[in-house]
Amino acid sequence: WNAALAADGVSNTLTPAGLQAELTKARGSIENADYWSAIGVLNNIVASDPRNADAYNLLGFSYRKVKNFDSAERNYQRALRLDPEHKGALEYMGELYLETNRRAQAEELLALLEKLCPEGCEERDDPRQALSGE
Repeated sequence: WNAALAADGVSNTLTPAGLQAELTKARGSIENADYWSAIGVLNNIVASDPRNADAYNLLGFSYRKVKNFDSAERNYQRALRLDPEHKGALEYMGELYLETNRRAQAEELLALLEKLCPEGCEERDDPRQALSGE
């Protein structure tokens, strides 16, 4: 069974180096706005490594970009369950809340990012600007 999966290029067991290569591939797809390709790669990653908060975060980002807000939110939540202080997931979940007219929830996440990044960080500064209308 695993040999058949590997022959198809879809394996449920990626090596650490393979996981990094797949994450790099997914990020490249995201940079090229090829979100559906990224979703396919990222789903393979989380099937192999279900504790990969970064992959769930990028999966949420990709789903948000194709306007599948339910799947986006579900994946951000998974990332945050694995790493409650994942700044990227907090930032992107806040952006999702803004896109879906949930400003109060976005402000709550910004308050958490303020605590995590008292000196400032991109994950805090971008939502701050979005909420202030800059």
